[in-house]
Formats: sequence, structure tokens, C-alpha cells
Amino acid sequence: MPEEPTSIWMRPERGARGPAPEHSRAQIAAVAIDLAIAGGLAAVSTRQIAKALGTGPASLYRYVATRDDLIDLMHDAVTGEVDLSVPLTGDPVEDLLSLAVRTKDLYLRYPWLLDVPVERNRLGPRAADYLEYALRALQHVPMTGRQKLEAISLLNGLVALFAHIEIQERRTPTARQAAQTAYQAQLAADGRHPLIADAMAHSPLDPPDNARQSFERMTRRLLTGLGLPG
Repeated sequence: MPEEPTSIWMRPERGARGPAPEHSRAQIAAVAIDLAIAGGLAAVSTRQIAKALGTGPASLYRYVATRDDLIDLMHDAVTGEVDLSVPLTGDPVEDLLSLAVRTKDLYLRYPWLLDVPVERNRLGPRAADYLEYALRALQHVPMTGRQKLEAISLLNGLVALFAHIEIQERRTPTARQAAQTAYQAQLAADGRHPLIADAMAHSPLDPPDNARQSFERMTRRLLTGLGLPG
């Protein structure tokens, strides 16, 4: 009978028997993160990690049984970089907005995070601390537990979307951005799209250097739209 799958966080880092491990999960995660920084998530492989550690690929399976285990280690390690020592003010909108800004900064620092498969239950020790912090920001809001989790999920989705847009804008040549802006102006002026023209006339696009203001404005709108007092 096959063994039930278990999370890496439920398995001891060191077995009760046998020699002490030569490497730690933290070391393996750090090497994997360096590979992802250099070449994206696709560049992370057992072979490359083993090479950097000076060991054989087969030996790594003592530490990580699957690629999911490896991604869990990487994801949790960088999640721990979000500063959760920032005191909560008691204003759930401002507290979650502040957390969202810090989280978006994490995505911008590690773009490969956007390629991590989205899973409802991807939760390691540091990610659990993150979730606990976000829930404390909502502690006195009259919402059910499920509603609070859904609100945090929507917020994180918005954060990832804005981070993706910001990263892509950095990579998009200036000439193409100018061409797209010119075409939008043409659409607004051609008379066949009056609603587009009206919308663009009353809400000009933010310049690239104003991305943070745009993010904060729309995040506040999401949070207040969910019924959070602020």
C-alpha cells in the first residue's frame, strides 16, 4: 500500500537514525533561490543545486522528495523576509495596505515568485506567520473566518497582479509603450468608442513612476469594497 503524501513541514529535517545530514533545508533553499534569481524558476533543478553544494543529485532526495518540496522551501524562505514586526494600528484597511506594499516589494525582489504554482493550501511556517499577522489586522472586523480568508486571498491576488504588471513594464521597451499610448489616444479620438474616450478623459493613466500611488489607491478601493472599516 503506497504511503500517504505528507507535507515537508511534517517530516523531521533529521531522521532519528543514521548519520547527521551534510546539508540543511535552509542551505538547499538558499541555493535554489540563487538559481531562481539568476535564471527564473525553470532554472532550479536538483542537478544544479547538487552541483552548487558539491554533492550528487541523488543525495538531495534525503532532504527534498519532490519538486513541490523544494518550491515549498523556497517560497517559505522568502516569505519570511516580509517584515511582520510592523505594529498594527487598529485600522484594518491601512494595516492590510501596508502589508500589501511590503508583499509587492517581495515580488519585485523575487520575480520568480510569480511563477510558483498557485495552491490554496501552500502554507509553511513563515507563511503561517504571515497569515496570522493578516488575520490579526482583521481580528475586530465583523466578518466570518471564511470571509476574512477570502479577503486576504483577494488582496494577495491583487498584489501579485500589480507586481506582474510592474515587472512587465520594466521589461517592455520604451518605444513599444509609446506606441501603445499613441494607439489608445487614437481609439479615444476616433468617435467609435465614446465610453473609452470618456473613461480615459476622466482618469488619465498613471505615469510609470506613479505605480505605487495607483497600487495604493486600488488596494484601498478593494479593501473598503469588501466592507472593511477604514
